[in-house]
Amino acid sequence: MSPEDFEFAAQFVKERSGLVLTRDKVYLLENRLMPVVREMRLKSVAELIAGIRSGAPALQTTVIDAMMAKDTGFFRDWKPFVHFRTVVLPNIRVSRGMKARFRVLSAGVSTGQEAYSVAMTIRDVSSSFPGWQVEVVGIDISANAIATAAKGIYSQFDVQRGLPIRTLLQYFTKQEDVWVLNDGVRNMVKFQPWNLLSDLFPLGRFDAIFCRNVLVYLDLKTKLEVLQKLARLLVDDGVLYLGLNETVTGVSSSFRAIDPNLGIYAAHRADRPASLSLGAKVDL
Repeated sequence: MSPEDFEFAAQFVKERSGLVLTRDKVYLLENRLMPVVREMRLKSVAELIAGIRSGAPALQTTVIDAMMAKDTGFFRDWKPFVHFRTVVLPNIRVSRGMKARFRVLSAGVSTGQEAYSVAMTIRDVSSSFPGWQVEVVGIDISANAIATAAKGIYSQFDVQRGLPIRTLLQYFTKQEDVWVLNDGVRNMVKFQPWNLLSDLFPLGRFDAIFCRNVLVYLDLKTKLEVLQKLARLLVDDGVLYLGLNETVTGVSSSFRAIDPNLGIYAAHRADRPASLSLGAKVDL
C-alpha cells in the first residue's frame, strides 16, 4: 500500500468513525480490507481505495464496517456487571419511586453480547421490578453487526466466552450447532445502527450507559466530543461504564469517578449536589 493510499484511507476512516490509524497500523488496514477485496473480486487494496476515492456510498459503508473491531463477549470483564446488579439496579429501584421505568444504553454493541448481558442481569432480578418498563438500547456503526445482534443466535465459541453455564441453560436453547437466545431476553433489547460521531440526543435519556472498549480507539478530541454527548444522555444520577483501560481523567469534566479501576463513573452536574444513588451495595 502506498503512503498516499494509507493517508487517504486513514483520514477517511477517522472522519467516518473516529477510529485513529497511525502509520504503524498499515498491516491492520490491509488485513481488515482484504476480505472486502476478495468478496468484491478486486485486484488489490489499492483498487478498493480507488473506489472509495470515487465516492461510491455502498463501498464506503462496506469499508467502514470492515474496519470496526468486533471482538466482544458475554459479561466481559465481569466485575462491572456485578456492580450494575448490586449497586445500580437496587438504587434505581429506590430512587425512582413511582416512576417505574429505566433505560440502559450499550454503545459500540457490535454483535450484541454486551447488551444481552445487561438484559440477562436485569432479568435475573426482575422479581424486584414488577410492572416496570425496562429497555436496553444497543447501537453500533456497523449495520451488519446490528443485524447479527438482533437475531440473538450465537455459536458454541461465542457462548463459551464469558457466559456462565447456568445462564446459558437458563436463557438459551440449543438448536443444531448454535445457541438461540429466548424471546424474553431478546425482546428487552432494541438495536439500532448509530454512529457515536452523530447526534445522540434522539436516543433519549438513560439511567446507565455502557461504552466499553470504544474510546480507546479515538483521539483525545474525539473522546471529549463523545463523552460530552454521552453526559447529556445520562440522567442526573446516571452511571457510565467504560473499559478497564479507559478513563475520563484529563479528558472530560462531565463525570466523576466511582471506581476508576473498573471504569465506573457517575454523571457530574456542577449545579447539583453529588448523587447518593451510587452508594453502598443493596440486596434485591
